[in-house]
Amino acid sequence: MAVLSHQHYPLKSLLHPVPTCQHQHRSHSVRVTTCSATSSTNLKPGSNPNQLVIEPRLALSSTTSTTTAAKSSPPLLNDPALQSTWAHRAWVATGCSTVLVSLAKSIAAAASSHIWLEPMLAGYIGYVLADLGSGVYHWGIDNYGDESTPIFGSQIEAFQGHHRWPRTITRRQFANNLHALARVIAFTVLPFDLLCNDSTIHGFVCMLAGCIMFSQQFHAWAHSTKSKLPPLVVALQDAGVLVSRSQHAAHHRPPYNNNYCIVSGVWNEFLDKQKVFEALEMILFFKLGVRPRSWSEPSSKWIEEA
Repeated sequence: MAVLSHQHYPLKSLLHPVPTCQHQHRSHSVRVTTCSATSSTNLKPGSNPNQLVIEPRLALSSTTSTTTAAKSSPPLLNDPALQSTWAHRAWVATGCSTVLVSLAKSIAAAASSHIWLEPMLAGYIGYVLADLGSGVYHWGIDNYGDESTPIFGSQIEAFQGHHRWPRTITRRQFANNLHALARVIAFTVLPFDLLCNDSTIHGFVCMLAGCIMFSQQFHAWAHSTKSKLPPLVVALQDAGVLVSRSQHAAHHRPPYNNNYCIVSGVWNEFLDKQKVFEALEMILFFKLGVRPRSWSEPSSKWIEEA
């Protein structure tokens, strides 16, 4: 007789046969069955053919089981969450349009004034600062908050899932991967397009905004195999213009607290050697009492699954 050690049943119920039945409870169900005489060949010598067999079963609600399965398995290849919608495409088109208008106004103003050096330097500064900004933002959502955090909750949850299944980003469709940043860029750059005609300002804005908007695509390329990337992308990665695959791979290895920048990665060595993020973590801890996730042992959410 198989009986759970932590459950007790009245002796009377074990001495008399009971018809097969099933009792449903909120969290557990117990099935009580009788062994038929025809199955006596499978019984041990001396066992009672009418003996009760109590089989405990855990009854999980469909909602709980579905949620658990969703959090413990990577998205499927045809998962709608990885596919672009028309809304995603519209936002990416809008974001790209505002950046291109800014670039066009910078070129037009530089051509009319015959001053090219300042807009070009401003564009380079924007490119460099975009890498720094991507690192700071990446560090923040990797270490603080959760899925319930206002505004940033969905991105925090997505980056946690990315640590567990990093190659899923390579299966995201283009607009699906960029639409969130494109929406921010569209609202940020549009006022400059409408109100400003300075070539230097537009040189800075278009490069900064463009690199930030496409940073998630640079990120996806850093997770792709070399054979699946266009030769131009591979050349830009090897030249250090875009974050390389080898450099970003270090971010997905213990202790998961370095190489946060995902545009060019030019800031990663400096930020890690100077322990800039560690200093920021100490300041936030002593000022607000908040511990970053990087101080704890990696949980299952941080460990890549094969």
